[in-house]
This record gives sequence, structure tokens and C-alpha cells, in this order.
Amino acid sequence: MSRLTHMRTGPFAPPAADRELTAVSADGSRLHIEVHGPEHAPAVVLSHGWTCSTAFWAAQIRALATDHRVIVYDQRGHGRSPAATQLPYTADMLADDLEAVLDATLAPGERAVLAGHSMGGMTMMAAAGRAGFKEHAAAVLLCSTGSSRLVAEATVVPLLVAGAARTRVTRAILGSKAPLGPVTPLGKRILKFATMGPGASPGKVEACAHIVHACPRGVRHGWSHVLETLSMDEALSELTLPVAVLGGTVDRLTPIVHARRIAAALPQCVGLTELPGLGHMTPIEAPEAVTEKIRELAATYLESPVQEQSEKGADAA
Repeated sequence: MSRLTHMRTGPFAPPAADRELTAVSADGSRLHIEVHGPEHAPAVVLSHGWTCSTAFWAAQIRALATDHRVIVYDQRGHGRSPAATQLPYTADMLADDLEAVLDATLAPGERAVLAGHSMGGMTMMAAAGRAGFKEHAAAVLLCSTGSSRLVAEATVVPLLVAGAARTRVTRAILGSKAPLGPVTPLGKRILKFATMGPGASPGKVEACAHIVHACPRGVRHGWSHVLETLSMDEALSELTLPVAVLGGTVDRLTPIVHARRIAAALPQCVGLTELPGLGHMTPIEAPEAVTEKIRELAATYLESPVQEQSEKGADAA
């Protein structure tokens, strides 16, 4: 049994940040931020999901920070960001926090590619109409996420048919106040079934388990109510910038129907990627695929500082 909050070695061990800072959200909540990579490189902002932390993006940070400025932050109550003093948690808090992070890390008018996994993707939807989001977001990756009906359509409870009974049981499981405790073999088996594809390697399951088990139970419970009542279908129309969508075909928490529905509703969807046999934890289950999609968006929709200077010089001439 182990109480590690994340892996210490290997590909899913988070690298040391080049810089750490704290953003202050609209209600005074403090948010832990890490910045990796060259200071003037094209910027990428990564927003993790429910019960996770900056450590969830370890593989993407390692790969992208060679030539991008990678900004990661802990959602309030997760990782090193304190829990909210004002309760209950709300989707508006997600948007407030993302705006605070963008303001603290990007220069006025500077644009970045934003990627959100699960609740991080819902963060992008919640912030879509905000001025700070529109100022700084060049393109978005929505990864293993949903916009509504999350509990009703989840299949973490292995019943043969959907219906009110499965919804009630799912609600009870996801909203449980019970402590997860230390990581055990049984806990890893349960987590793998609920959140990952059947082919997930032991190392990937181990990495996810340590991150998820580190989330305080009060935070886990508090945010579960936001996810249960989430209704962001209308917010998708506000995401008028280029948006790519990615999901695993055997995702039990946000089944692939969510990704397909989101892609169909977006004003400017630039691709739906379905990863066969993968579950909900795609940044860890398929790190290369997620990284490549982020890199592709950055190459397409971000200009490097050198390019910007060249174009300004050409305009002046």
C-alpha cells in the first residue's frame, strides 16, 4: 500500500517546473500554477479533470516543453490548490479560475492552445463566453469530456440496460463521501474498470491510481454534484474558435457518444479523434496521441515569436 500522490520515477512522474506561481480567482481562491519550457515559446495551457492534478499531464509536459511553454494548474481543491472557502462548487468557478490562470501567465493579447480533459474540458465550455477566454484562446482540445447527462449516460455500473436504477447507483458511487484510502491492488482493479480501457498497462493504472486517490474526499464529493447537474450544451455554441475533440471508444465515465455529440454541435470542429479500446484517462492511456493533437493545434493556430517579429517587420517595411 502506498500514499504517494503521484509517481516519482518513469514517464508519468511529473517533471520539476521551471517556474511556479499563484493566481487569485474572482472569489479570492488561490490556484497553483506551474510553467515548463522556454519562456518565449508558443504557449499551451492544460486543464485537468475531476480528482486529478497537474501530475496527470506529466507525459504531455515532458514532450511539449522542449519547444512550447506549457502552463498547467491545479483546479481548486485539487493538487496544491486549496479547497474553496465558498461552497457549493459551481461551473462558474471553473471559468473564473481559468480566466485567472490565463491572466497570470499570458501577456495581454497573447494567445495559447488550451486543452482540457474531462472536467478540464467542461472548464473550457464554462469559460467560452468570457472575455479573458476569447482574448487568449487560439484553439481548444476537448479530451474525454461531456457537456450534459454525465451521470445518466455513464456506464461505470455494469448493468445490462440503462435506466433509473443504474443512474441512482452511479450517482451514489460518483458522489460518495467515502475515503479512497491508500492505493491497493483491489483499488487499482476498480479504478481500471471504471476509468480505463482493458488494455491499460499496470504502470498506467498505477499512475492514475496515485493521482486520483490523492484527491481529498470532500473535494471529490463537492465537484461530483457539479458534474451531476452539468448542462453545457448551449455553451458549445460559444466555442466559435477551432476545437478538436478526442475520446476513447470504451470510456465508461464519458462514453464516446458525448464526444460525437459535442463535435456535431461545435461551430468550428476541426476533427473528432476516436481512440479504439481506450477509456476515460486518455492523456495517460494514449499520451502520444493526445500530445500530437495538442502539437498539431499549436502548429496550425499559433505563431512563434520569430514569425510574429518577421511579420511585424514586413508590415513596417
